[in-house]
Amino acid sequence: MSKRRFGRVRKLPSGRFQARYPGPDGVDRTAPHTFPTKKEAEIWLTKKEAELLAGDWLNPDLGKVSFKEYGAAWIDERPGLRPKTVQLYEDLLRIHLVPTFGNCAMSEIKVANIRRWRKQLLDNGVEPVTVAKAYRLLKAIFNTAVEDGLIKSNPCTIKKAGKEESPERPVLTMKQVFTLAGAIEPRFRMLILLATFASLRWGELAALQRKNLDPKAGTIRVVGTTTELKDGSVTIGPPKSEAGKRIVSIPATLLPDLREHLETYAEKGEHGHVFVGPKGARLRRADFTRAWAAALKKAKLSGFHFHDLRHTGNTFAAQSGATLRDLMTRMGHSSTRAALIYQHTAMERDRAIADALGKLAEEALKPEEPEPEEQDPDGSGT
Repeated sequence: MSKRRFGRVRKLPSGRFQARYPGPDGVDRTAPHTFPTKKEAEIWLTKKEAELLAGDWLNPDLGKVSFKEYGAAWIDERPGLRPKTVQLYEDLLRIHLVPTFGNCAMSEIKVANIRRWRKQLLDNGVEPVTVAKAYRLLKAIFNTAVEDGLIKSNPCTIKKAGKEESPERPVLTMKQVFTLAGAIEPRFRMLILLATFASLRWGELAALQRKNLDPKAGTIRVVGTTTELKDGSVTIGPPKSEAGKRIVSIPATLLPDLREHLETYAEKGEHGHVFVGPKGARLRRADFTRAWAAALKKAKLSGFHFHDLRHTGNTFAAQSGATLRDLMTRMGHSSTRAALIYQHTAMERDRAIADALGKLAEEALKPEEPEPEEQDPDGSGT
């Protein structure tokens, strides 16, 4: 019997066959499983030799690191992440990923494992948006594992599993916006109006300082945003992207109210915050949430979130005829995806207007029915 040129195959007492080969690192390595026939063991060795010759060989020891260990290191090795993002990733890892994959070796996690994990989360009532975020994090971790040479390919291959499909949020009417602004504590009235008519996010409003306002020109310079962490700390940093740094115009009709707000409620000095809490401290969501809930009840509105004000303002802007680029600039987005949603909404509204105009035109173009001939009193006609 001729000796194999690469690797060795031997029959075990159990009757199965074991394959061994010399790794490029000088270590004699054993196949991760045994084979029912000698031929199958030899085929495996042939494939392993081809990997070595092509430079595709991976050290199997690297893939033995646990997902829990590798996932935690993955977060730690990204120093540029915002505190809020770190907090989100740690929560997703701890609550939704580690319980299932924590003790598994990275190389052991396969497509079927991930498919079952995802279905189990959804079956257990976890919000689809949260599941999508957890899946995206899982996929990102495995992408890095591929780059690090732990595994050959990413097992996260479920189509659209990382796509967030949030339900469509409601849009307030113009009257509802001003009703809500009138129902909330006076110190928060301008917060409601600027969130709507300047398309500002909560964090951008909470970080807004006097020096960022130009009441004469009617503009706001957005340069920062606040982040509240679970430990109660609040940080102020730049917007998520360069597009988030922008100058937004304020409707002229709101400027008198803005000046009054600055005189009455804002902190003094150019670095003073425009919006503060009831006791003059830094504005926090917890303080505002109570006022928001009371205002919704007073205004007889329900089911609205604060972010719906920005959504409403973006919709108003689209309906006013803003272009795609106008919307992207005002919203502080670098991609067209979100702006296209509002432009689509405006087009739907424009179509409704066009259809209504068409009906009016159809009515106007209908041929007039001939008037009945007048009859003489004696019935002889005209």
